[in-house]
Amino acid sequence: MVEMLGVLAIIGVLTVGGIAGYSQAMAKHKLNRSIEQIFSIITNVRLYYANKGGYSGLNNSEAIKLSIIPADMLPKGDKTEADGIRSVFGGPVNVKVTDNNEGHFSIEFQDIGGLTCISLMSSDWGTDGLVSIATGKFTAYAGELPVSAKTAAQNCSMVGNNIIWTFY
Repeated sequence: MVEMLGVLAIIGVLTVGGIAGYSQAMAKHKLNRSIEQIFSIITNVRLYYANKGGYSGLNNSEAIKLSIIPADMLPKGDKTEADGIRSVFGGPVNVKVTDNNEGHFSIEFQDIGGLTCISLMSSDWGTDGLVSIATGKFTAYAGELPVSAKTAAQNCSMVGNNIIWTFY
């Protein structure tokens, strides 16, 4: 009986460790996938720009219609375009011309959790066309990137963060 309790205790400890490891692996996978999605959108929007000679008319509907958005971000099943584009984290995504500036476009991920916000804000996005990254009242411009993890942590709340990348 004592041996069986010992075996059950070991199985319990291994199970808890496995669940924790799986959760961390899934979080890392989602973070990497979101970065891939953003770079895919950037590439496709730049092709859009080359074909149209500007970003005029760029919005979510146009992005869906022209296959600018990766398939795994599009509404599935009985959902329609009105249900919008979703990030791997489940929050809405907006792709649009920035402040009626035909030379800039933005990608916005909404409803991002705190640790994900810190990771995305402090990632090295390079400087190829990146104008700024913003969350809440904080904006970092191209010369100030990448944002330090400390600065990102100070500007990301625990839940409900919106991150906006602006590119030219």
